[in-house]
Amino acid sequence: MSLAIVHSRAPIGLSAPAVRVEVHLANGLPGMTLVGLPETAVKESRDRVRSALQNAGFEFPARRITVNLSPADLPKEGGRYDLPIALGILAASGQIPVEPLAQYECLGELALNGELRPVRGVLPAALACAKQQRALLIPDTNSAEAALVEGVTVYAVPHLLALTAHLQGVTLLTPAEGRLDSPLASTAATDLRDIRGQGAAKRALEVAAAGGHNLLLHGPPGTGKTLLASRLPGLLPPMTRDAALEVAAIRSIRQGFDIRDWGQRPFRTPHHTSSAVALVGGGSHPRPGEISLAHHGVLFLDELPEFERKVLEVLREPLESGQIHISRAAQEATFPAHFLLVAAMNPCPCGHLGDPRQPCVCSAQQVQRYRARLSGPLLDRIDLHVEVPALPPDALWAPPEGDDSQTVRSRVAATHARQYQRAGCLNGALAHPQLREHAALSDDLQQLMSQAMQRMHLSARAVHRIIKVARTLADLEASEAISRAHVLEALSYRGSFDAAAV
Repeated sequence: MSLAIVHSRAPIGLSAPAVRVEVHLANGLPGMTLVGLPETAVKESRDRVRSALQNAGFEFPARRITVNLSPADLPKEGGRYDLPIALGILAASGQIPVEPLAQYECLGELALNGELRPVRGVLPAALACAKQQRALLIPDTNSAEAALVEGVTVYAVPHLLALTAHLQGVTLLTPAEGRLDSPLASTAATDLRDIRGQGAAKRALEVAAAGGHNLLLHGPPGTGKTLLASRLPGLLPPMTRDAALEVAAIRSIRQGFDIRDWGQRPFRTPHHTSSAVALVGGGSHPRPGEISLAHHGVLFLDELPEFERKVLEVLREPLESGQIHISRAAQEATFPAHFLLVAAMNPCPCGHLGDPRQPCVCSAQQVQRYRARLSGPLLDRIDLHVEVPALPPDALWAPPEGDDSQTVRSRVAATHARQYQRAGCLNGALAHPQLREHAALSDDLQQLMSQAMQRMHLSARAVHRIIKVARTLADLEASEAISRAHVLEALSYRGSFDAAAV
């Protein structure tokens, strides 16, 4: 038979559209033509496939070979099509049977000696393959990642010869076994009790974790802002299996997935020189950025005012919508971006404004310019503004105090359960109709909020976010109604940053 069809998958965002690799052998001058919008890496597969087949002991047909990657209008990139092209040539030339190929999907890059090398984006391909009820043939180094998906049979292929022996029924491959245990909470060797003092900041961390609220830590250098932020992933409860698969799929298409990261909450810390594209993602073939890599986890922006203002402004839409849509001339892609934003900053350029240990040397104009790097709309979207003051020397040698991370995580998990049972989401994601239904204020509290809105110059968005925080404070106490104490504490998280800048 001179025509063979092999099934594969293309990486487009978090989706993996089907690609039919059609190989036809015809009479004429020997040569190999690739059609179907292949990029340079795909075109170079002609030489990789030829060498791999010859070094594996197969005959490379001395005929006119046409390889069509269908659909023709879908751009193809990467070395993932090496394996399906090689199988198509072998099947079309009669060196392996054609019939078994209909029940498989395959992808993988070929080495010149016939070994298979890993590729990115295997997990989305496995998810899509499961819906088609086909088995998946992939490099053995990608097998643990793909086997996480339930309902798909994954075969780990170390070498082209092993795969052809399997297709010919000579030596069958054994399906890879997935790691099917439930995702676990963070196992990092860090604990909230390791931080001395800073009781108010620790309380704010718990509130942020309990309700999905964004957090800004501000204070002099060396007061523990970064240490506090690093403890936040350990306060979040274990992810559901679906959430863990989403996180793993994003990592798979961006940088390759490490099975040791399975179930771990992301904690992304981009440098302040990062560009807007690095944060939101992009490229001619769109890939996720830092905000998507922090999906279901924490995005920590240290030295917040040192980021370029236009870079920080790209965070505004994802903080509201929970996703990022990237449009390019050739492709469009949508990536999820439900993350907790934690930012840290000094109160002024020298860092010592309000520090009793060392006087500030900055002028009022310098402080104002420093603060002006952060726009009001961005600060409006940060629910908790918490001061992290300098501690007295004796505090460094004091014994640990407060609850450990495991205890706090238990309270946070119970609070999450209340919120999901009531509204189907965390309080930080409540829409306005849900806010009126599940976080209604009494007449006295409405009057209190109106007075605070006037005195503190709060926007309507800020007021709504304060009410969400108050709802979370009530949930932490298992209270059905929001009390005056909850509202006052929520308001206190809005006033400290403005006061520190005076």
